[in-house]
Amino acid sequence: MESARIGVDEAGKGDYFGYLVIAGVVLESKKEDKLKSLGVKDSKLLSDMAVHKIASMIKKECEYDIVKISPERYNQLYTKFKSLNKLLAWGHARVIKTLLEKTNCSLAISDKFGDENLINDQLKGTDIELVQKIHAEADTAVAAASILARDEFLNTLRKLGREVGIVLPKGSTHVKAAAEELLKKYDKNILSVVAKLHFKITKQIMKN
Repeated sequence: MESARIGVDEAGKGDYFGYLVIAGVVLESKKEDKLKSLGVKDSKLLSDMAVHKIASMIKKECEYDIVKISPERYNQLYTKFKSLNKLLAWGHARVIKTLLEKTNCSLAISDKFGDENLINDQLKGTDIELVQKIHAEADTAVAAASILARDEFLNTLRKLGREVGIVLPKGSTHVKAAAEELLKKYDKNILSVVAKLHFKITKQIMKN
């Protein structure tokens, strides 16, 4: 696919600690080969160091937008939407709308994560065609967005960790020890500041 388009992707949705980050990148057709030469591909295939390096180069080459949702804000929105997919759709649409003010792209591509109407309903009144597909990161524009989202997620996770005085681990499988350490240092309200409370691990920790 060589036409100009907006790619959108997110990072942090599967991580207990840290922000949910949604990023969008405007990829003009003349920039496609350039981004590929920089090593742009699905961020899951890149080391954290490579993500940081390539993200800074993408920002120099392309228009982009990043929505950062702190754990506190995430927990508020999750209570409001009662669905991660609805929250993601809200964030994706917000990024796309912002980028539409900076470009005349008529096509946007995002990963398919639920009912396609969730994002489309939020984009009513715009002239954008949204294509949602599984493994959308195979598209260069979405891959670039995945790198920006991942880079910002990692940056904000480190920042949160410094604020609370411990290293906050990525993912959701090796987080219990860090959560228990936080509860020893602070009271239970600390979790809403650093973590996504609807994860099952929250109930498990609180039982102890």
